[in-house]
Amino acid sequence: MHTVVVEPAGTRAEDVLAVARGGAGVELSAAALAALAGAREVIDALAAKPDPVYGVSTGFGALATRHIGPSLRAALQRNIVRSHAAGMGPRVEREVVRALMFLRLKTLCSGHTGARPEVAQAMADVLNAGITPVVHEYGSLGCSGDLAPLSHCALTLMGEGDAEGPDGAVRPAAELLAEHGISPVELREKEGLALLNGTDGMLGMLLMALDDLETLYKSADITAALSLEALLGTEKVLAPELHAIRPHPGQGAAAANMLAVLAGSGLTGHHMGDAPRVQDAYSVRCAPQVAGAGRDTLAHARLVAGRELAAAVDNPVVLDGGRVESNGNFHGAPVGYVLDFLAVAAADLASIAERRTDRLLDKNRSHGLPAFLADDPGVDSGLMIAQYTQAALVSEMKRLAVPASVDSIPSSALQEDHVSMGWSAARKLRTAVGNLARVLAIEMYAATRAVELRKGLRPAPASQAVIDAVREAGIEGPGPDRFLAPDLAAAEEFVRVGALVDAVEAVTGPLA
Repeated sequence: MHTVVVEPAGTRAEDVLAVARGGAGVELSAAALAALAGAREVIDALAAKPDPVYGVSTGFGALATRHIGPSLRAALQRNIVRSHAAGMGPRVEREVVRALMFLRLKTLCSGHTGARPEVAQAMADVLNAGITPVVHEYGSLGCSGDLAPLSHCALTLMGEGDAEGPDGAVRPAAELLAEHGISPVELREKEGLALLNGTDGMLGMLLMALDDLETLYKSADITAALSLEALLGTEKVLAPELHAIRPHPGQGAAAANMLAVLAGSGLTGHHMGDAPRVQDAYSVRCAPQVAGAGRDTLAHARLVAGRELAAAVDNPVVLDGGRVESNGNFHGAPVGYVLDFLAVAAADLASIAERRTDRLLDKNRSHGLPAFLADDPGVDSGLMIAQYTQAALVSEMKRLAVPASVDSIPSSALQEDHVSMGWSAARKLRTAVGNLARVLAIEMYAATRAVELRKGLRPAPASQAVIDAVREAGIEGPGPDRFLAPDLAAAEEFVRVGALVDAVEAVTGPLA
């Protein structure tokens, strides 16, 4: 199994994905262990002094005014974990929890938190054992870190609460630790706070959304090209010189992808045939502009994610030279904003895809295709209700596009009086990404059927490769009405795992 080595200087997106989604193991480098030990010496020295230091010898949040004596400090750290593990609602997905833990481990290993090497090693051991703490949907306001989610993870390190074993069964964490020879951690000064105070959950979900959306944006270029072809549209609007005079990088990439898919098509260019039309509808003609704007949004989100991957997010932090300072770096605004931006872009991409699907099904606008792509319209309903499903998904995505990051709800007796809601932005983006895959799957399903119904006209080689791959996957083509849900589920899987992109790239080479 691949092993990711954690260094003090941060980590890479691909490493997070390897641990979260690929089950990769984790190893602490010698430099990371040295950084942990050095920062711990600073915290131990401060703990020995009579002066109160936030997080070391005081309470937390609105209770930071109380100085805590040495005899109560271990209880203080245990209690912050127990009391903050207050999540509710459904369990969060395993990949999210693994990303959350790995990113917190990354910050511990920066040497800016003051946690002992033993604490970081225990977290690595839990990840390597395939133990996944039970984390709940609700409990993070995206400020002072993803407090409740991270607290549930810290609770597992202490041998308390419930966790999922490598077999998928949920059991007491103490049993799972014992089975894998992992000793529960006895937290000392600052360590409870160090385990809870980060934007790790929202960052992990951002990285996974970016991974998914990279595939889905390529998929959207493909389905748009298939729809253009099925509607006998013109590819002239995709000419590179047209997009060069409006030099948004994403737009140029989307147009180039569509042009690559359509190369060699015998269906394009018939717009001046029996029913002449000077221009295709916006949903066809403006596909690169909409998908391109979303691609540029992805590029900005990657920039933010990269900066956050290099960050050490905690409060207080141990600075080089031994200073310990309070700060506000745990505020999730930078991540929350781009999570919301991506939900907006995904909703608009889904919206334009749905409009193309509707055009394919309307005999008054499809330029010769049968109503609803039905075998015998009237007897058969064809894909009428598949478009209803698509419309319902798009409508939900529009609601999910309402930004969470513009909201704030005060907490902790008004000490924490402005919060980012970044965790909420991440949770709704995950739903939006899943819905986008479904919307594009329905467009693919309709467009491939429509292309096949254009008898006597030869589709592009890349389009034919898609049709062949779709049929080989057991997704049926034109014919009398049948139970559609299994076909649509198979189409969703085909898009989600990247099989649509693979089918095209086998003909065109890599898409942008």
